Amino acid sequence: MSVRMPLPPSLALAGAAALALSACGGAGTTASSAGGDGSGAGPIAVTATDTECTVATNTAAAGTIVFRVTNAGSKINEFYVYAEGDRIVGEVENVTPGLSRDFHVTVAEPGDYQTACKPGMVGDGIRAAFTVTGDAPAPKTADQDLQAAVAGYQRWVGSQADAFLARTTEFVALVKAGKVAQAKALYPVARSYWERIEPVAESFGDLDPKIDGREDVIEEGMEFTGYHRLEKDLWVDGLQDDSDAIADQLLADVTELVGLTKKVELNPLQLANGSKALLDEIATGKVTGEEERYSHTDLWDFEANFEGSKQAIAELRPFLTTQAPELVAEIDATGTSLGDLLETYRDGDGFVLYTDLTKKDVNKLTQALDAFSENVAQVAGVVAEQ
Repeated sequence: MSVRMPLPPSLALAGAAALALSACGGAGTTASSAGGDGSGAGPIAVTATDTECTVATNTAAAGTIVFRVTNAGSKINEFYVYAEGDRIVGEVENVTPGLSRDFHVTVAEPGDYQTACKPGMVGDGIRAAFTVTGDAPAPKTADQDLQAAVAGYQRWVGSQADAFLARTTEFVALVKAGKVAQAKALYPVARSYWERIEPVAESFGDLDPKIDGREDVIEEGMEFTGYHRLEKDLWVDGLQDDSDAIADQLLADVTELVGLTKKVELNPLQLANGSKALLDEIATGKVTGEEERYSHTDLWDFEANFEGSKQAIAELRPFLTTQAPELVAEIDATGTSLGDLLETYRDGDGFVLYTDLTKKDVNKLTQALDAFSENVAQVAGVVAEQ
């Protein structure tokens, strides 16, 4: 769970020096002519602290929008762009204190949106209205390689979603039959399909915390349900009187999610951002051992996030090979290093438990992940230039 995905032609911020800053969650001044027109004026500045989220303008033209998110607080932060119904249009995660990250997002449809910072990566975030202007949707990319990448990735997401539903159906049946050992064995396998497509799967409002929310969601006023509630039942508390009901709700939620996933229309930047977001998921949840805190099957999730990230890059590869061959070579080298290291922790068809890793093991995984992630982070900038 969010989880959580360079410089193209920049957003024009008309009269940037004179713009009044607008705080997320409050009234602000609307800037004119913001939005990716190639004028070189620079990205929209976002300053995130532990208590505030300040965005330099609350309007931009439809198309590719660039935000520069600076974390001036003491907690890890995230920045989101939401459409109606809390659908995630784009997000940048794992913005550590003192760090600035450029975030490219394609918002094709004019209309009303929201921006949000999430200090500590929890809650609904500090939100504000954001308007995307234009008389018509922004044109989609004309680049044939990018079109093929999106089509290929959407087919792959569909296949993973189908497998997620099939495996969840099996898992729920085992839980309801009281077959604890078999349910434990299937648990990390079933979840791997979610983890591979998490940037797409988590974009549909409350379905993400309902399916994948950790116990922390109780502090946010939500019920603890889904896979992690059943994980706790299986590994810690034993099956409870309401475990069957939790399992039934999980299957219903996953069924709804899969239907929505089949209808989503992606764009090239979502592939690039999603690839990086999956690596941020590893950094903030898997490599820390927080995600699977009861089963300690975090390395299954680690591999699945890694595979999902690589799949998005693989679909973009023909385009990237033409536009940024040196970057492709660096991604290949660091990706191979990370994959080879991960394989050293394999145990049969799965992996050793995360509690078996030493601090040295975790540091090695973190360093290899950082090297790969640094290269993947550059992909969005290459894609956004088209």
